[in-house]
Amino acid sequence: MSQIQDPEKNQNHKKKGGGFSRRGFMQGVGVTGAVAPALIPEQAEAQTAAGVVGPGAVPVTLTLNGKPVKVNIEPRETLLDVLRNHLDMTGAKRVCDRGTCGACSVLVGGKVMYACSMLAIDAQGKQITTIEGFAMTAGKPHPVVTAFVNHDAQQCGYCTPGFVVASKAFLDSHPNPTYEQVKDGLGGNLCRCGTYVGIRKAVLEAAKTMKGGANA
Repeated sequence: MSQIQDPEKNQNHKKKGGGFSRRGFMQGVGVTGAVAPALIPEQAEAQTAAGVVGPGAVPVTLTLNGKPVKVNIEPRETLLDVLRNHLDMTGAKRVCDRGTCGACSVLVGGKVMYACSMLAIDAQGKQITTIEGFAMTAGKPHPVVTAFVNHDAQQCGYCTPGFVVASKAFLDSHPNPTYEQVKDGLGGNLCRCGTYVGIRKAVLEAAKTMKGGANA
């Protein structure tokens, strides 16, 4: 285990011509107590020019809302970054950016995925569906969208696209859910405004509209 150096000694070293200062010590010590080397700007620029920072952009083909799209992206970019920054698909929202709130929910291979927690390159060869891909069909809103409006199931709106995507996926596999099933089925999405009751009622109404659900 590395030993944490005494800041006073480091201060003394500075006075004697050494390379440490109290401020430098405090900035350089990490969680483990090791002193992290700092890059001067010239070194950072040299590493960037040498390609040390990353491999750079690579060509990728994604199947987005039923159509193939080609984009040059860095392998480190998340699906959310690519959708929003490269493909102008801004329905999926960046809120927690930690894979916990569901505001960035999209469908990948028919399953709900947090786009902020998935690399875009891992979505190659899979069907990616965002809210833009089904919210309006033939000029008409999807039944889930209509039901959300009818039950005022949105306030600030940040969570709404993710909830609509998750609700559609849930109803595709549970065409006639109960209220408790809806509550459990949408447990992966959070609404900071607290419109859960309206959201659940909207899903029940959409079930009735879509496939004859009897629990609305």
